[in-house]
Amino acid sequence: MMGKEAFTKLFPTPSSFLVFVLYMGMFVAQGMLVTASRNGSSSYSYNTVTVVLLTEMLKLVFSSIVYFKDSSVRSLFEGVYKYRWILLLYLVPATLYCLYNNLSFLSLAYFDPTTYFMFMQIRLLLTGLIYQILFKKSLSSKQWLSLAILTIGCMVHAAGTSSDGAESEDGTNNFMQLVMGSVFVLVQVLCSVFAGVYNEYLIKGEGADIHIMIQNVFMYLDSILCNVILLGVKGDLASAFSSSSLESINKTLVIILIFNNAVLGIITSLFLKKLNSILKAFASALELVFTALLSVPLLGIPLTFHTVMALCLISVAVVMYAQNPVQNQRSNEKKEVLPSKV
Repeated sequence: MMGKEAFTKLFPTPSSFLVFVLYMGMFVAQGMLVTASRNGSSSYSYNTVTVVLLTEMLKLVFSSIVYFKDSSVRSLFEGVYKYRWILLLYLVPATLYCLYNNLSFLSLAYFDPTTYFMFMQIRLLLTGLIYQILFKKSLSSKQWLSLAILTIGCMVHAAGTSSDGAESEDGTNNFMQLVMGSVFVLVQVLCSVFAGVYNEYLIKGEGADIHIMIQNVFMYLDSILCNVILLGVKGDLASAFSSSSLESINKTLVIILIFNNAVLGIITSLFLKKLNSILKAFASALELVFTALLSVPLLGIPLTFHTVMALCLISVAVVMYAQNPVQNQRSNEKKEVLPSKV
């Protein structure tokens, strides 16, 4: 059992633990919603680009609404102008998240949610490396070992996936699917790691004096811009908002997916503000456990031997990390710019 002292090191405040739980729950729901929205097919019956762009717009709306609860519209525009250089810096994570969001649909078309999250765990070691570089904070040998065990868990399941494909009648196609899916996931991993750690760096470093919701507005303005540019390059900008595209997303599961992902974006920013990227990586590993367990009754995806072995390794790594976690940087809440209503 985790002691009170260890728990306090992981979660300095009750709100930080709540954010942790919400992040895990909504992320698990996102992966399962994306899979369920395919209705058993390997393709999507709706325009995924439209979904991604509408999600980013909704994130912008939600961030603004939360900010307006305590501040004025005028102060928001003043904040955007005053910290316009931070707005430019957010183009880096916004671009990477744009690629990440669009690739998630392709990746989940090749893998079930459990396999998808397994492959995504290779971001753990990269997260530790980038975290050390940006925050100039060395991880202990025990922390690295716990990250390595998580990565091994991913490889155990990956080996099982590869061998299963080789034994099937259509082994060549399954192998090609594994290769293509792995490429998409690898790019996602790189985007996720650099975007996540750099985003935390902006929140706690360059943008430490800026209200978190203004930073969210920066992120989503840049993200919308990146998505519009991507659509323009692909020649899909007009079709993304055509009547047929908008009609295709008029489905309960798709609408829930959009709202879930929009709220998840806000929760993620609060996670990085209150906690850190390393704990966020471990949350992703725990998401895998819950996704695997929930996929059995909800999606009919059985647990394999390799999956069970991997889940055991993840559990060991989580317990090991909990005994010696990275100390969260306590942000000075009073430093946040909280203009009063005008």
